Amino acid sequence: MTSRIVALALAATFAAACTKSNTAAPTPSGPTMSFFVTSSRSPTGNIGGLRGADALCQSLATNAGAGNKTWRAYLSVERDADNGNRPTDARSRIGNGPWLNAKLAPVASNLTELHARKGDSTVFIDEKGQPINGQWPGSPSPVEHDIMTGSAADGTLLAGLTCGDWTSDSTTAVGQVGHSDGLGPNGDTSGALSSWNSAHSNLNCSNTAPRGGAGRIYCFAP
Repeated sequence: MTSRIVALALAATFAAACTKSNTAAPTPSGPTMSFFVTSSRSPTGNIGGLRGADALCQSLATNAGAGNKTWRAYLSVERDADNGNRPTDARSRIGNGPWLNAKLAPVASNLTELHARKGDSTVFIDEKGQPINGQWPGSPSPVEHDIMTGSAADGTLLAGLTCGDWTSDSTTAVGQVGHSDGLGPNGDTSGALSSWNSAHSNLNCSNTAPRGGAGRIYCFAP
């Protein structure tokens, strides 16, 4: 009788272990999103500076299921409170890569590759995997491919083109933007129009819509 009780107890323990194993939550593995264009828009260039922009990136990433990473906005500023009020280049904020978009398609393997590439409506998408309105064939209106960066093509600061370090909605302040789709009017890919991070300046920081913007930014997980 004793041996039978022991055998039954062992069987019950084994069954419980199997049940626990089968119901355990799976451990996430494999590549995950590390880049996106914000789905949210800002009517002005005032997005709360770098801290406000970083918080926005983190919030949108969390809502998309990628909040376990630390997210940073791709923005250059002249006075960074977290850098002794010294200038900060956008490229110095985002790590060394590689980066994948919401569809896990590669954006770039490293900083050199990132800053050598052109915009692309199928790659520079938001955290939900949606393309950004632009000049690409069949795009909805209005054009919103102007993404705020304050940066030159190599990802360094363009002084005077940061909408007051992204805290100004003034008509006398301006900010540099890139084209997420790499296209200008009529699909033009010449010159700076193909640049994802440094195509031209916006009209001013009081309204991000003229010239094709919507106050979006790029977010990276270093």
